[in-house]
Amino acid sequence: MEHIVKEKIPQIPTAPGVYQFFNKNGKIIYIGKAKNLRNRIRSYFQSSDKQTPKNTTMINHIYNFDWIVLRSEVEALLTEANLIKINSPRYNILMKDDKTYPYIRITNEPYPQVLLTRKVIKDGSNYFGPFTDARSLRIILKVLHKVFPIRSCSYYIDENTINYKSIKICLDYHIKKCQGPCEGLVSKLKYNIMINQVIKFIKGDTSEIKNHITRRINILSKKLRFEEAVIYRDQLNAINSFKERQVQITSDFANRDVIAFASKEHLGIAIIFRIRMGTILSREKIKLKNVDSQKSKIMKSVITNFYMNSDLMPDEISLSIVPSDERDLKIWFRDKNKRAIKFQYPQIGDKAKEIRIVEQNAELLLGEWIIRREKRKEQIPKILNKLQSDLNLDIAPRRIEAFDISHLGGTNTVGAMVYFFDGKPVKNQYRKFKIKTVSGIDDFSSIREIVYRRYSRLKNENHSFPDLILIDGGKGQLNMAFSALRELGLDYIPIIGLAKRLEEVFVLGNSEPQNIDKQSPGLFLLRKIRDEVHRFAIKYQRQKRIKKTINSIFLDIPGMGNKRLRTLLNNFDGPATISKNNPDQIRDVTGIPLNICEKICLIANSLS
Repeated sequence: MEHIVKEKIPQIPTAPGVYQFFNKNGKIIYIGKAKNLRNRIRSYFQSSDKQTPKNTTMINHIYNFDWIVLRSEVEALLTEANLIKINSPRYNILMKDDKTYPYIRITNEPYPQVLLTRKVIKDGSNYFGPFTDARSLRIILKVLHKVFPIRSCSYYIDENTINYKSIKICLDYHIKKCQGPCEGLVSKLKYNIMINQVIKFIKGDTSEIKNHITRRINILSKKLRFEEAVIYRDQLNAINSFKERQVQITSDFANRDVIAFASKEHLGIAIIFRIRMGTILSREKIKLKNVDSQKSKIMKSVITNFYMNSDLMPDEISLSIVPSDERDLKIWFRDKNKRAIKFQYPQIGDKAKEIRIVEQNAELLLGEWIIRREKRKEQIPKILNKLQSDLNLDIAPRRIEAFDISHLGGTNTVGAMVYFFDGKPVKNQYRKFKIKTVSGIDDFSSIREIVYRRYSRLKNENHSFPDLILIDGGKGQLNMAFSALRELGLDYIPIIGLAKRLEEVFVLGNSEPQNIDKQSPGLFLLRKIRDEVHRFAIKYQRQKRIKKTINSIFLDIPGMGNKRLRTLLNNFDGPATISKNNPDQIRDVTGIPLNICEKICLIANSLS
């Protein structure tokens, strides 16, 4: 990595933009923005004393990095937020399930539809949200359809549709739930005036609508058109009922969002109160993961993600914390909203009380979330209770480790271990083993070696042991694995073997397989774990074999040598990566002579 840093840092521009860090598998693990890309990226590779614990951990996993140059810091801010949402990098602050938050969508059509959607499409439609409280959204939509005769069909309706009579009028028209735009029974102008009223209603402004409906009731009553007046009366009652449900929180009539959050143990809860005309329109709750101690960064992340695809904008935002990149956020809001949005940080008065209320909500909900997570951890899946019964174990085996051996005709022998917790794989706990003490075909001794190495290390490092050990094999492999445990003084750990031929489970001290129902969920779980360790072992053995073959091919190049081969493979993962570069680029990175690099490229292109 140091070599890559030295080579790439001088190439990084000093312009604003977005940078991405990759792990050795090519996966994005962090995305950030910078005013000066070179200075920002370089700062990560300075003294570790200046780094946060989170950054230190992340830096240890950086294998490569890239950048995107943009025109301004504001553009970088938006690009950063979009890329984080798309890629969900491990070390970024993430909004839990933010991709599934619902919106109200008003379609871009001559006679618009009003829909619930969980996908934002750049097609000119208006989107209002996000709504994290599904109950609140359902109430709003229910009231909308009571008050306004919005068409419920999904047809595209324009003048041609109407003129050609392509669509027949439906029941909704006859029961006064639709104005019949499909047959031209309502003008485009009148329909869209209603849609503008819908938008005002969604934004929390009901005064104009109520006045309009009241006037219509009076006019119809004077004309003795009581049946029509009753329809408007029901609409007015629906609006009043909806307003009564909303909590009065302030005496002013500003359109304001109030945002605060609470965080603990890398988890966080952000709460947004949408206050419209003095009442709470909605309370949005956002779960956050990977939060760190930098509260200003958390606040920025909440703001950018929450408002990115929303047209439901306030006039002002009350915040408990000053967000990082505050100036860029204000510019972004102004460009997006076509007007400035005021940021305020009240310390006294009614607005400060609002902040404290929102903070209290965040703290209470965070506490509930942490408690629920802990309870889920304590709950033992039923399948493990069944496995405990099948194997007559003292406790349910929540932690299971499984071992297998793989080789090709006795060559390139490797071992593998997988770890399952509560019946689910934990892949960062998987382990690979190069067999060191065994030659030729000897699965028994190879199993003994890797079991001994695994648990001698856990014992020396004072780590906890599994509740159950699973060996891929029959009685022979099981006995050899147990002999390793006994030598280490760990023969109390339950250990079983699962033979492939008849899917038989063997336990110590019994020459016959365990009597387990073939349809038992516990046995299905054991098979799943056995198949996973078998897959993992074969994959590792294949990788090792291919690497050896590739090494041999490259070493056949005159003048290559082991040192140059190590330099090549330290900078390029393999033929696929090498083939993406030309000989000059490989020479610049590795220092290998150009004539050798040309032959390297030819071989890599033929293999990839």
